[in-house]
Amino acid sequence: MKKLCNYILLLLPFGFFAQEHLTLETCYQLVDKNYPLAKQYSLLENQNIIDLDVIKTKSLPQFNLDAQATYQSEVIEIPPLPNAFIEPLNDDQYRATVTMNQLIYNGGAINASLQDKLAALKTKQKQVEVNLYQLKKQVNQLFFSVLLFQEKNALFLAKKELLQSKIKEVRSGIENGAILPASDKVLNVELIKIQQQLHEIEYNKISLLATLSLLIGKDIEPTAIIENPEVTENLRISIKRPELELFQLKKEQIDASERLISKQNAPKISGFAIGGYGNPGLNLLDNSFKSFYTVGLKLNWNVFDWNSNKKERQSLLINKDIVNNEAELFNLNTSIELNQQQSDIDKINAFINTDSEIITLQKDVLKSAESQLQNGVITASSYITELTNLFEDETTMKTHEIQLLLIKANYNITKGQ
Repeated sequence: MKKLCNYILLLLPFGFFAQEHLTLETCYQLVDKNYPLAKQYSLLENQNIIDLDVIKTKSLPQFNLDAQATYQSEVIEIPPLPNAFIEPLNDDQYRATVTMNQLIYNGGAINASLQDKLAALKTKQKQVEVNLYQLKKQVNQLFFSVLLFQEKNALFLAKKELLQSKIKEVRSGIENGAILPASDKVLNVELIKIQQQLHEIEYNKISLLATLSLLIGKDIEPTAIIENPEVTENLRISIKRPELELFQLKKEQIDASERLISKQNAPKISGFAIGGYGNPGLNLLDNSFKSFYTVGLKLNWNVFDWNSNKKERQSLLINKDIVNNEAELFNLNTSIELNQQQSDIDKINAFINTDSEIITLQKDVLKSAESQLQNGVITASSYITELTNLFEDETTMKTHEIQLLLIKANYNITKGQ
């Protein structure tokens, strides 16, 4: 039984206590899926289905019901004729009709309306994609900020472990009279300060993780491990941002609107049928209630609109020029941003190279200080100074490394990779 319990305890860390791992790519996928704005994809799709159904009804028969009752102060009167008597019309008259209109030809206006709505849907959905894409830089900022605190936490833990080991050595030296009394207390004070800094790092990390959780729509445990990504920038790949696709879709939507406007003045032919019941009917000389009907064809053609149709299309062409100008500005600003980011990448790479040299030298200084402390040549405070210097140098290098990853990630987002 005891062996079984031990076996279960060995398995628990792999299931119950497994730490969550979070990657940058996972955050990108989650923000695209869970951010509230993403719901607009389906909302726009549903709205478009309804709009298309409304447009399609224009090709179906249209029915109208009309009814009226009137009293006239004067009616048509026929002068008396020899050997004939015509009953005069009543002053009160009644009529009810049902009219059916069936569109036969409208120059392709309905199809043009359908294409215009589809073009508008693609543009709106691409705008949603653009807005979601722009959130990725915010994800980058939060992700790498958490990663930086995670790396700082590891450095502080290493420093804490080193101090704990050094305290034991110092206490042994004090007992042997080689090191001044109270030197271990100086190290203990530094140990307490490290513990305070670890608490501060933990609070900051939890706060950032909470914000990142809201952004990606997924709860992240405070103990989650942020995986250090491998980020490489490709200078040869051209810009492939969704904004460029949006500009193209806007121009296609303008083309669809232009085609729709060009159909508005096309001749329209429709058939109609009118059925009714009234007094009088179609025969005005029959002063009684009668049913009646009328069927026929109708042509409607606006042959002169004072060039309003032409001017609307000219206005759309100006809109296309505006979109082209926006695309040109976007490419210019993106190129400027990429140049600045590439400059920052080169600068931080240079910093990291010098950071490595500084750390190598500082380790030699600390090693010498350790020997001097053990021999009672320097105080524990002097040793703490050199240890802190090394730790600050390592923190600076780690900060530069995380900054480099952040800038590279932003560079890729700016370029659309």
